[in-house]
Amino acid sequence: MPTDLEDDLAFAHALADLADAISLDRYQAQDLVVTTKPDSTPVTDADHAVETAIREAISTHRSDDGLVGEEFGSDKGASTRYWVIDPIDGTKNFIRGVPIWATLIALVQIDSSGNEEVIVGVVSAPALSRRWSAARGLGAYVRFNSQDVLSDDLESNEVNEKRIKVSKVSSLSDASISYSDFVGWGSRLEPFQKMLNSAWRTRAIGDFWSHMLVAEGSIDVALEPSLALWDMAALEIIVREAGGVFTDLSGHNGPFGSSAVTSNGLLHNEVINGINP
Repeated sequence: MPTDLEDDLAFAHALADLADAISLDRYQAQDLVVTTKPDSTPVTDADHAVETAIREAISTHRSDDGLVGEEFGSDKGASTRYWVIDPIDGTKNFIRGVPIWATLIALVQIDSSGNEEVIVGVVSAPALSRRWSAARGLGAYVRFNSQDVLSDDLESNEVNEKRIKVSKVSSLSDASISYSDFVGWGSRLEPFQKMLNSAWRTRAIGDFWSHMLVAEGSIDVALEPSLALWDMAALEIIVREAGGVFTDLSGHNGPFGSSAVTSNGLLHNEVINGINP
């Protein structure tokens, strides 16, 4: 199995390479096309181009696998595996020239009982010169691109990779917490803000980066109240393989709910209890 996983992980990295080349070419482009989806969120021609390219690559090289993507929907078929793609997580940042955006790529496996588990995940943030990855049982890693990420000669850029682990902070009063904003919390908003007030430090970093910083051990807890599977699948296995915990706001494990709480594990129960008084 590790050999198969290594092959799937290598393919996910190849997909991320493909995505980076497209997204960086459109990042800060003067002719970037931005439209509004039915849910009132923005989408760019880069979102569409990245997902289209990834879909074509999966169709060519993993034709038996299903696929779920943010922009073009679900085609799981009868396969016991499917890829989950968010072509650009952080589209609003992408539009405004803020470099906090990434392509999220995950592979989900379905067992004979119908249970689903993310087994491979890659989060590639080329404008930050970073890429995080993990495969089940193989650990979590971050790659640093050591040269100009906007260089035309991406293949010559040196890549440095290191294994990552979550922090060992065990008290909220010593913890650093990241979140997106105060929208979408509903009845949990007041206890959430109360919990933030008890923490050592809080920052509204938001999106994928909050959770990757949890995996790196730089932040201890990250929370978002309203997400889709493609926002979470790749993040979940990276946090898990780094030794952390990924649940929804109610404490259910995995990325198959509609929200996310990631932590180093030591703080998780206290956080879940705090936002669900």
